[in-house]
Amino acid sequence: MNPLRMFFLFAVLCCAAAAFAQGGNPPAAGAAGAPQAQQSQQPAPTFASVVDRQVSGYEKLMVEAAEAMPEDKFNFTPASLNIPGAAFKDVRTFATLIKHTATANFRFWGTLSGDKMPENIKGPNGPDELKTKAEIIQFLKDSFAVGHRAAKTLTPDNVLEQVSFMGRGQMARIYAATQAVIHCGDEYGQMVEYLRMNGIVPPASRGQ
Repeated sequence: MNPLRMFFLFAVLCCAAAAFAQGGNPPAAGAAGAPQAQQSQQPAPTFASVVDRQVSGYEKLMVEAAEAMPEDKFNFTPASLNIPGAAFKDVRTFATLIKHTATANFRFWGTLSGDKMPENIKGPNGPDELKTKAEIIQFLKDSFAVGHRAAKTLTPDNVLEQVSFMGRGQMARIYAATQAVIHCGDEYGQMVEYLRMNGIVPPASRGQ
């Protein structure tokens, strides 16, 4: 065989061997294992972290939905559409839905966090004097701040501890925390309908 051809063949074999060695190098396996290492670094879930995540989830949904509604539609109710056969008489306005949600948040979560009910809350639908979009959304945000503080109080030792709820009897701490979340889900569903009745796609549904 021609010496020059032998040299080129040897060079090709060397390159192939080097590439094979790099392809099977242990660091590649280490790179594949990186996500597992990252997962192991995440803290283990706790009662507090799980509930706090639920609070954060509905906080995002509800605040974004409230912000999506134009201010001149905050007093909207489906009754104004006069839908034949509908039963929307005396339902809450969009603004009242938000204030009602925030009021319930304060009631349930304040039981755990120790936050006192705002003095201007006189009934289930929140303060009458809150009229503007900015005021109402801030009221909602303030209620979720109480939710985060409430979630942080939960431990494996106290989640079933009985607490007094507004003089209406006893309930487990975990019930007080999660019942508020469930209530948020109910009210958020109504907010979504109000938005869509006004031609607005809820932020959480956009791009899907």
